[in-house]
Amino acid sequence: MEETSLLWLISLISLLSCTTAALTVSPSRSQFFEGDSVSLSCEEDNSSAGWTVRRNTTRETRTQCDGWGKPAGSTCSISSLYKHDSGVYWCEWREGAASSSIQLTVTGGSVILQSPVLPVMEGDDVTLSCHTKTAPSNLPAAFYKDGSLIRTEPAGHMTLHHVTSSDEGLYRCSISGHGESPSSSISVSADCNLLISSEPELPIPRIRRP
Repeated sequence: MEETSLLWLISLISLLSCTTAALTVSPSRSQFFEGDSVSLSCEEDNSSAGWTVRRNTTRETRTQCDGWGKPAGSTCSISSLYKHDSGVYWCEWREGAASSSIQLTVTGGSVILQSPVLPVMEGDDVTLSCHTKTAPSNLPAAFYKDGSLIRTEPAGHMTLHHVTSSDEGLYRCSISGHGESPSSSISVSADCNLLISSEPELPIPRIRRP
């Protein structure tokens, strides 16, 4: 009985001390035009100290911010994005744990899709927006999932209501006379699963901090 109680207490303490780190993106989107700026920050429940931003691109692997951006504590800023900045970004703790990863896409085209950066919770409403680089953001836009047309929205915004796993997939949009956006993935999560990751493989899931 005492052993069972001790195990339960240890499990409870582990659960209560479980914190997650998240990589936040400002502006909050996964697609950018060339020349845009972006700020990437590692945020945790208690403190952001000890976290650094890393990335994988076609040119480099697991490189820290000081090799391609301007670091300031746990924040990394890129003043002018180029297509070669497209890749997978994440936060890594000094003892090896890692946050969930995000995919950033930089396009030389004239249309982007604004969609959630991180996985969305099952049951949430998700709004997708289609933007051009120079024209107003309320132009009619066609939205696609996995290559198939969903519908055309007159104001360039489409809302997915009460999302489920069936809404997961690759989304893109197009605006007549301007072109189409790259594709971005939308993931739906039923809960916030955590795990310990000392040598993360991408894509990186959410973590249990040691």
